[in-house]
Amino acid sequence: MSNTKDQDRARQAALDYHEFPKPGKLEIRATKPMATGRDLSRAYSPGVAEACVEIEKNPADASRYTSKGNLVAVISNGTAVLGLGNIGAQASKPVMEGKAVLFKKFAGIDCFDIEVNEPDPEKLADLVCRLEPTFGAVNLEDIKAPDCFLVERLCKERMNIPVFHDDQHGTAIVAAAAAYNALIVAEKKVEDIKVVALGAGAAGIACLKMLMTMGVQHENILMLDSKGVVHTQRNDLSPEKAEFAQPTDKRTTMEAMEGADLFLGVSGPGLLTKEMVEQMADDPIIFALANPTPEIMPEEAREAAPGALIATGRSDYPNQVNNVLCFPFIFRGALDVGATEINDAMKLACVEAIAGLARETTSAEVGAAYRGETLTFGPNYLIPKPFDPRLLPTVAVAVAKAAIESGVATKEIDLNAYEEKLSAQVFKSSMIMRPVYEAASMSRRRIIFAEGEDERVLRTAQAMLEDTVDTPILIGRPEVVQHRLEKAGLKIKPGVDFELINPEQDERYRDYWTTYHEKLRRKGVSPDSARAILRTNATAIAAIAVERGDADSMICGTFGEYRWHLRYVTEVLQNKELHPVGSLSLIILDKGPLFLADTHIHIEPTSEQVAETVIAAARHVRRFGVDPKIALCSGSQFGNLDSHSGRVMRGALDVLDQQELDFEYEGEMHTDAALDPELRERLFPGGRLTGKANVLVYSNTDAAGATRNILKSVSDGLEVGPILMGMGNRAHIVTPSITVRGLMNISALAGTTVSTYG
Repeated sequence: MSNTKDQDRARQAALDYHEFPKPGKLEIRATKPMATGRDLSRAYSPGVAEACVEIEKNPADASRYTSKGNLVAVISNGTAVLGLGNIGAQASKPVMEGKAVLFKKFAGIDCFDIEVNEPDPEKLADLVCRLEPTFGAVNLEDIKAPDCFLVERLCKERMNIPVFHDDQHGTAIVAAAAAYNALIVAEKKVEDIKVVALGAGAAGIACLKMLMTMGVQHENILMLDSKGVVHTQRNDLSPEKAEFAQPTDKRTTMEAMEGADLFLGVSGPGLLTKEMVEQMADDPIIFALANPTPEIMPEEAREAAPGALIATGRSDYPNQVNNVLCFPFIFRGALDVGATEINDAMKLACVEAIAGLARETTSAEVGAAYRGETLTFGPNYLIPKPFDPRLLPTVAVAVAKAAIESGVATKEIDLNAYEEKLSAQVFKSSMIMRPVYEAASMSRRRIIFAEGEDERVLRTAQAMLEDTVDTPILIGRPEVVQHRLEKAGLKIKPGVDFELINPEQDERYRDYWTTYHEKLRRKGVSPDSARAILRTNATAIAAIAVERGDADSMICGTFGEYRWHLRYVTEVLQNKELHPVGSLSLIILDKGPLFLADTHIHIEPTSEQVAETVIAAARHVRRFGVDPKIALCSGSQFGNLDSHSGRVMRGALDVLDQQELDFEYEGEMHTDAALDPELRERLFPGGRLTGKANVLVYSNTDAAGATRNILKSVSDGLEVGPILMGMGNRAHIVTPSITVRGLMNISALAGTTVSTYG
């Protein structure tokens, strides 16, 4: 019964996600101002005619004056949708919208999803071809085999823009990248391996063709479909299958698997047995890609072959073969050089780039302060994670280079400048938090929430249990927590899914209050005061839990004033190595991340405190994989005012200049100069800060806090933080306006193991 309820809740949550706050996952926004009559005259009549005339004279100018160069059509007739089958065009729309969202989120590509009521492949191809004036490229999706082969072939023959059937080629590219690295780990040569492919649909055939492009010999491939081995004596083969027919007397999967080095499964659940795996060569490569249930579970495969290298289509096992590693980035590169097609050279470049990323470094690029990243190249790390921030610049540049060298590009670009541009774009969205979540997944930490009765905290605890490996500990009265869990429809249970500390009755109460008293007995805290505080003050309880090692990090502040919480955090957790340096807020904006300090700790800091905040901020910014560019902001601009804020910031600059620092900083200046390099160059030529500042450090909390609140309210900025710097990631104090998403973000930060200077 409980399992049924969980499934019902999950189903309803998915439906609510699609329906609220507005139906669907996409919307269209204007990229140009439309506020005045002048704007209107340029956007439409008469100004729009000028763009029309230029495009008529030179059709390639459509990419200059319209969105065509960054617009992809995601097209399906709904005949083979996920594992749902032929559900029709309209029912496929949520999937196509989802694909469009992935294009946008991962590569900044705009999409129109187009669902077509047309089962006839030739008519569908004709319709797609007629759309060429609108789009820079076409992504065909969820079209059944063998129709998909015909649709793609006809479109590629008739269209002068890239056409890519992701179900075929996306799967093939990612699987080939995993195979490329698996062969390195297994120390096998591609030209020598024997391949068995179970599944002869679009994906299976595309995978085999990609493997042949890599060097697998045709005679070393055995394909199986629902009727067994594809051999030359069969007369029921489509042209696509017939290409892989072999003159063999093998007929079953068991027979085919004898001596095989690589198994490629794109078929159905449970079709590969342990006995079949035992027939394979030593250290076999097993790609069981049926989803959600693979042809064989990794545990079973490893029992049969302990040295096996295994990949699946699932996210809960290593080596997930996920198309999102490929399609956003191959389209990005193709669009940016105006490619007329996506050819084999571009696909192979994509394979090599994805594979190379897994071998390039031993840890994800999430910042030097993280510890616990163990993603090193080997059997459990054959391909990168989908959110690896290096994918966009690395894969797109490789694809663009291949398009240019193979002669299908219509634009010449500076590849070095292109790579720098893409690298700068990586963090211009909430993707900046993805590396942090991955880093958090590599270490199991106990996170204690002081305000455990708050519904936002309860929802965060459930999300943590679903999405991370961290353990939530909540402080709250059991009856209140249980009531609010039931009211919110949350399934987590105290004492089962999370630890609950009851401030009114807990067996550790005496240990906690005596610890508190011992630390503060010479600061006016009597035993009676300690007892009272440890019965009523959840922030003090959380701090003592961290101090005693019952938790690794604490989060408080969902209600109350920041500095009230700071008092108890500092009293308990401050020591010779740790003290509050400043608070840093990350504001995620459409145009990229912006960090602000000090928003809460030092109301009127000294020059030395500002300098300490600057150095700490640089360390924390690097935790997000961002290179810090820090501006010291005040009412004075490069010495033009003898104001208090100007003197403080000039003093901080002197302190910083006396140290050998490895990041850019400059000051003192106004905020607009920090964010406008051209203005700053006019006012102060030859400064040491290049480009836009991404960290603003202010001379008082009023200025920092006001900037923070304005960006959150007016610019729809999403805040991560405040991050309490200087406390070794042992404590974070949020603010009452925080959302569940904000709490999840701060818990991800708290869930990472960092050095004590954090």
